[in-house]
Amino acid sequence: MSNSPLSSISEEELVARLRAQDSTVVSILYDMYSATLFGVVLQIVKVEEVAEDVLQEAFVKIWNSFHGYDASKGRLFTWMINICRNQAIDKIRSKQHRVSLKTQEIPDSPRMEFGSSGFKPDHIGIREITEQLSPEQKQIIDLMYFEGFTQSEIADEYNIPLGTVKTRARSAIKSLGKLFKGRE
Repeated sequence: MSNSPLSSISEEELVARLRAQDSTVVSILYDMYSATLFGVVLQIVKVEEVAEDVLQEAFVKIWNSFHGYDASKGRLFTWMINICRNQAIDKIRSKQHRVSLKTQEIPDSPRMEFGSSGFKPDHIGIREITEQLSPEQKQIIDLMYFEGFTQSEIADEYNIPLGTVKTRARSAIKSLGKLFKGRE
C-alpha cells in the first residue's frame, strides 16, 4: 500500500470527503485503518470472527454517525478507535454474545498479549507513548482500552474508588494528547 495514492491522503481530506458523504472514502478509510482497528476490537472480544463482525458494524456506524464527529475534540483516528472500542464492549456485554460464549468450549490458553494479533501498537508508537504515563495512568489506559474494562469494572476489580479511576483516566487522556502532539 505504500505506493498507493490512497496512503498519501490527508486526514483533513478524509474528513472533508466524509462530510460531503462521498461513499468512496469508506473503502479508503478501511484500507488505511482496518488492521489497527481490528486489533483493538480483537483485544476486547478475543474471537476473530466476532471481531470481524464488530469491525464491520463499527465502519457502518462511522459512516452513519460522521455528522457527530468534531475535529476540535480529537483526531479522526481517535474518534474511530473509540467507536470500535465501544462497539466491541457493547458486543461482549450483549446477551446474545454471553449466551454464545456459554455454548462454546473455552480453550485453555493464556490471555492474548499485545502483538499476537494483527494489531501491533509498536508500529504506531502506542506502547512507547503509554510507557511515559505514570504507573497509575498506564494501568487505567491498559485496562480500559486494551482489556475492555469499564471504569466501574476497574474500580470493583482493583478496589479503587470510582472517582479515582475517572480522575486517572481523564488525566491519562490529557497526558496522551500532549504526548501525541509532541510527536507530530
